[in-house]
Amino acid sequence: MGVPKYRINLTQEERNILKKISQKDTAKQSMVRRARIILMSDEGLRNQEIAAKLDIMDCVITKWTKRWHERSSDTVEERLQDLARPGAPDTITPEQWCRIIALSCEKPEDHGLSITDWTYRELADEVIKQGIVEKISPSHLGRILKKKTSNHTEFATG
Repeated sequence: MGVPKYRINLTQEERNILKKISQKDTAKQSMVRRARIILMSDEGLRNQEIAAKLDIMDCVITKWTKRWHERSSDTVEERLQDLARPGAPDTITPEQWCRIIALSCEKPEDHGLSITDWTYRELADEVIKQGIVEKISPSHLGRILKKKTSNHTEFATG
């Protein structure tokens, strides 16, 4: 096989940054692998050789060397990141989440409910009733609260 389609020619600074990333114990493995792909490509290895050394498919090499070229104005770290994925944008603002979290810290009895602990369903109903948001599913509410709060033991699971 001949020369790779997306030939990598690193500057010394880029090479140094990539070497640090590839040797960092705390770095995400996907970032380490991508840094190694770029470094090996810069050393002149063919895609098939890199793929064999890293035990990945050679199309992955093409993907990341192509992206390296396409994002040449970005920092080294940005060039190794996944691209943003398409999807529906958030419809709940940070301010609304703050109000939801604050409400979750209040007692259900203070809102006329005859329960002692919030379930995600009851909390979602109360959030809608108070006009904080027009709609929210209990499961979405639960997922977000689990991410945004370190101790959610006051919540039931259903």
